[in-house]
Amino acid sequence: MGDTTRRRTVLAAGAATLAGTVLSGCGNDGGDGYGAAADNAPAAPPADTAGGAAAGGGGGKTLAQTSEIPVGGGKVFKDQKVVVTQPTAGQFKAFSATCTHQGCSVATVTEGNIVCPCHQSLFKISDGTVAGGPAKSPLAAAKIAVEGDKITLA
Repeated sequence: MGDTTRRRTVLAAGAATLAGTVLSGCGNDGGDGYGAAADNAPAAPPADTAGGAAAGGGGGKTLAQTSEIPVGGGKVFKDQKVVVTQPTAGQFKAFSATCTHQGCSVATVTEGNIVCPCHQSLFKISDGTVAGGPAKSPLAAAKIAVEGDKITLA
């Protein structure tokens, strides 16, 4: 076998390994990073947000001021992989920002829905259930605490 053939074999093997590594980061391993499996899995129980605060108090990092979360809308916190919504005045909810369809990050909250830009899955801001698109499972609930005008991860 000549040097050119060996070089091509090594390069092809390296490229295949790299492609597998890159694609595995985009794929779905059956989970969304918040304890809920992807499509067709049982939904996680909703976060306890009775009265606007999660049980157990805060103690986590402040995500936002309550005034930053619009009534009927929400805000995606990309670094924390969470989306916080305010379906009705004073009621705050939080969900995983990882789409249950193929693991993309949701990007926006529009017209009462959390929107995944990859395949246009929509999730209701009130409970994270699927409102449209290819996703079949709801977003997993995340725990937050609302104390005064601060929203923190619980």
